[in-house]
Amino acid sequence: MNKLFWLLQLMIHCTAYSQGIHKGSFVKGIYGNPERILEAGYAFDELGVNAVFVRRSSLNQEFYQQAKAQGCKVFVEFPTLNGKGYIEGHPEAWPINEKGEQAAPADWFMGVCPTDPGFQTYRAQQLRETLGNYMVDGVFLDYLHWHAQFETEEPLLPETCFCDRCTRLFEKASGIHIPAEEIANRAQWILANQESAWRDWRNGILNGWVTDMGKILKENQPEALLGAFYCAWFPEDHGAALFNTLGIDVTSLAKRVDVLAPMLFHRMYGRPVSWAGDYLEWLDKIMDSPRPLVWPIVQAHNKPGVVTPKEFEKALREGSRAPASGIMMFSEQSLLENPAKLKVMQDYYRNKGRQ
Repeated sequence: MNKLFWLLQLMIHCTAYSQGIHKGSFVKGIYGNPERILEAGYAFDELGVNAVFVRRSSLNQEFYQQAKAQGCKVFVEFPTLNGKGYIEGHPEAWPINEKGEQAAPADWFMGVCPTDPGFQTYRAQQLRETLGNYMVDGVFLDYLHWHAQFETEEPLLPETCFCDRCTRLFEKASGIHIPAEEIANRAQWILANQESAWRDWRNGILNGWVTDMGKILKENQPEALLGAFYCAWFPEDHGAALFNTLGIDVTSLAKRVDVLAPMLFHRMYGRPVSWAGDYLEWLDKIMDSPRPLVWPIVQAHNKPGVVTPKEFEKALREGSRAPASGIMMFSEQSLLENPAKLKVMQDYYRNKGRQ
């Protein structure tokens, strides 16, 4: 990367802060492909938006410069353990279920085996490439879970990954000998005899991904924030699937990131909109010091059913409750499909800036 390019990036970065973004501001964001908002003729500063959370695949220089010129922080969504597009050509990275078979896609989502070294290298290279091309305000890890689908009222919760690599690594890490050779038999023995140790090990693998991605981020751009989108279930929901299946422990995740972004998608989870505030109240109680920032993401997207403008406004209010110091919404498409929702967001964000 040449010096002139980085100088221009730095000038754009600093200009945004001179236009009113400063440490401690309440973050008011849009997630997805927010460039579509600009293409429709709107401006972020007029909408009260001061942060964009853009998918890595949608980020480009023109949009980056436009967003910065309008006073926005630019955060990149990074599809950490989304295996779609990779595992098709790398069967060694396909997650294996307890029957010794390749796990089926979980609805629209296809995960990956998190211990596959080729995939680990692939994602690390992608992150370094992004950081080499853009001076970002932060990177938010997405799809941060073992293979499953939770963005639905009836979640899909397969048991993975029991590939030879995973079970051998588990043996080595735990000092446990698994008295079986066939994958299905090894899986059955683990779940019958060492389930607790197995769940803990899986959580450790997930935490390792967060640590490794964070190290790459801080080595390249020390001031950038490391964030994490994650499933906002309570620990007891769906038979403790947050930890047992997805591999997520919120307290350990909170120790490894600068920002927690709970996915408060009330309709997708089959919850009332008030549940978002209940979740934040719970999160406030369980976090240890020092605490990460909390910037929830709330649902405006019409699936399942219809999220009305009034419901969306309540989702913004509930999602902004303490300990939140920022909020974002999913997604830009829902705003463009219903201008009344865009007006709700604009009014809320602009009023939030005066509070």
